[in-house]
Amino acid sequence: MRTNILIIGGGASGLMLASLLPKGSATIVESNHKLGAKMLVSGGGKCNITNREMGTEYFMGEGHFVKPALDIFSQKKLLHWLEEKKLFPQLRKTNQYFCKNSAQELLDIFLKEVKKQKILLDEKVLHVTKRDKYFSVVTNKRTLSAEHVVVASGGLSFPRLGASPIGYDIAKSFGHTVIKTAPALVGFTVQKEQFFFKELSGTSTDVEITINETKCKGSLLFTHKGVSGPAVLDASLYWEKGKIEIDFLPCFSWDSIKGSNKKVSTLLPLPKRITKAFLVQLELEDKPFSKISPIELQKLNTLKHYIFAPAGTFGYTKAEVTKGGVCTHEVDANSMMSKKIEGLYFIGEVLDITGRLGGYNFQWAFSSAYICFNNLGRKNEH
Repeated sequence: MRTNILIIGGGASGLMLASLLPKGSATIVESNHKLGAKMLVSGGGKCNITNREMGTEYFMGEGHFVKPALDIFSQKKLLHWLEEKKLFPQLRKTNQYFCKNSAQELLDIFLKEVKKQKILLDEKVLHVTKRDKYFSVVTNKRTLSAEHVVVASGGLSFPRLGASPIGYDIAKSFGHTVIKTAPALVGFTVQKEQFFFKELSGTSTDVEITINETKCKGSLLFTHKGVSGPAVLDASLYWEKGKIEIDFLPCFSWDSIKGSNKKVSTLLPLPKRITKAFLVQLELEDKPFSKISPIELQKLNTLKHYIFAPAGTFGYTKAEVTKGGVCTHEVDANSMMSKKIEGLYFIGEVLDITGRLGGYNFQWAFSSAYICFNNLGRKNEH
């Protein structure tokens, strides 16, 4: 079977590319039994599509590689494209755009758009080779021939939804460098000293986490495994190993409760369960703040500068994305085509570009797909 453009992966980036390309010009090969499976579980099932605040500073990876895609297909252009398709994302959490009811609304648009292309489901790509002008793509069902191959296979997150290393394997087979991958936007497991966190499972509070000079603000959720929640997920993007610092009392000053005769657990802007657990750990009595000695206050101040080293992360099964991937030095930022192999493209999460929490990874998927479409569109005109 021969096709002009073969897209490996039916996730966000692959679906966007197939939607933009002319009718009958592309074939999508997807290992799952349906398209966009990961899209449906993202953002609590409502899919955080993009963010009002956009820029290279929200991405881990080479900023100069990200910039052309964000400039050419910005969040404003994405929102306009969606509105033309009758989808009007809702602004929530100040800057984040979500589907109004569920991620299915976004997926339905793509499913309608990609009907014009050939779709092969439940089909796994095993390996890709190139001879002369054409690529030979061997799957578990057939051998496909294509003039252009676009790797949109994503990362290793959510293996239950069909995630696999095939994109990295293809890149390596053509001589590309793959930067070490790791789970990202994921919770932290804890060491013995923080096992008391597990007893707080189900409680949450707003924090500010400092990691490698990057600050991540938002909610922290205690779980039976350790800690999760938006602030932790964001921080995980920057964590390799070593210590992090958590301010459990952001925007709080001890002076604001100075001289108060109320108990510490009542005064602190934390759920009582959390405050009392920390008091036990700090070996402090829950007494009126006016009775707290300077030494005890110094101990209490640990809550503003709580330092610990995570034991690890919850892993790929819980990670929203994969950081690391195909080295962007070897890919053209203005086309997403390999600098090594003519006609081979990489888009979306498979590349060594990872966004922070808040819709940035979907924006990257869509923007990188648009850049690829621009290049393939010009080629198809000739």
